Amino acid sequence: MLGRLVLLLLQIVIGWFGANAIMGWVGGSVPGAFSIYVFAIVAAIVVFLVGIIAAQVLQGVWTPGSGTLSAALVVAVIAALLWEFGPSLPLLSEIPWGRVPERYAVLAGAILGYHVKR
Repeated sequence: MLGRLVLLLLQIVIGWFGANAIMGWVGGSVPGAFSIYVFAIVAAIVVFLVGIIAAQVLQGVWTPGSGTLSAALVVAVIAALLWEFGPSLPLLSEIPWGRVPERYAVLAGAILGYHVKR
């Protein structure tokens, strides 16, 4: 239980700083409209790699497989799509989308996808 909590905290911190650092290197070559989707892919990969390394170091943490990476990618891209197109959809227009920055939501989606696939 403690190992999974440490894993979650590591994924939040390293995922945020790692994905932003990688986007700093790649960000200039990505058009503005697609940058959130590239961030979703980068964040999911960073979260997955943190999970692989933490499985080797921490006790009680399972080793993720390719399905875990796929789940993290899918949920992160869905979060990016929701933050991109959610305000314009009639059923979802009442949700205050601007209160949570899109990069936070995408990182949370990647982490959620990682932990759901177990």
